[in-house]
Amino acid sequence: MSEDRTTHFGFRRVAEDQKAAHVERVFSSVAPRYDLMNDVLSGGLHRLWKAFTIRQAAVRPGMRVLDVAAGTGDLARAFVREVGPEGLVVLTDLNARMLTAGRDRLLDEGRIVPAVRCDAEQLPFPDRCFDVVSVGFGLRNMTHKEQALAQMRRVLRPGGRLLVLEFSKVWQPLAPLYDAYSMRVMPWLGERIAGDGASYRYLAESIRVHPTQQELARMMEQAGLERVQWFNFAAGICALHVGYAL
Repeated sequence: MSEDRTTHFGFRRVAEDQKAAHVERVFSSVAPRYDLMNDVLSGGLHRLWKAFTIRQAAVRPGMRVLDVAAGTGDLARAFVREVGPEGLVVLTDLNARMLTAGRDRLLDEGRIVPAVRCDAEQLPFPDRCFDVVSVGFGLRNMTHKEQALAQMRRVLRPGGRLLVLEFSKVWQPLAPLYDAYSMRVMPWLGERIAGDGASYRYLAESIRVHPTQQELARMMEQAGLERVQWFNFAAGICALHVGYAL
């Protein structure tokens, strides 16, 4: 029997070596209105979730931080303020338009930071070189999540922490209402505001095939992280997972 070399792209199955290109097209399309759509679709709640993530990161002056799938740079901008002039924040993203948007936002604020276009599954950094690694709303779009988590663990220094902020499994009694909103309203708003309902349909579908809170915690532990815990937001619509390199 031949080995299955396909993976999820939303509810569809695509060849593993083609998923990154499909995701690239989605985020190239949504990049110009990405921040606006985040505010509209979450009612601004994503800002609170990210602020909590920053607090849990416990970044101090002089630290080195890697923001994976940095997108338009919300987390990175906060980290830059925390590490100060003696620290370092590096942005990475596979999508050039998203990475450029994040870099340019920091430049507009007078912050010059390294921005590296790369695949999270093959991070081009030495072992044990960052104190904190974060990935916000990016893990579910990666083809081999286990490999990406292992790479993030690899570049963490002993005592460092990985923070994974991602949509997750909603509290079951709210599932019908959440399904109606995300599967119908999100694509409709995507079409009206961003001119791309199909991309927002994919983003809604990608949440459904992403690991649950418990499953992601196990994946992080299998990648070598310890003391893994998670925090649910909005009844599990979103969750922050934190694990340590000990």
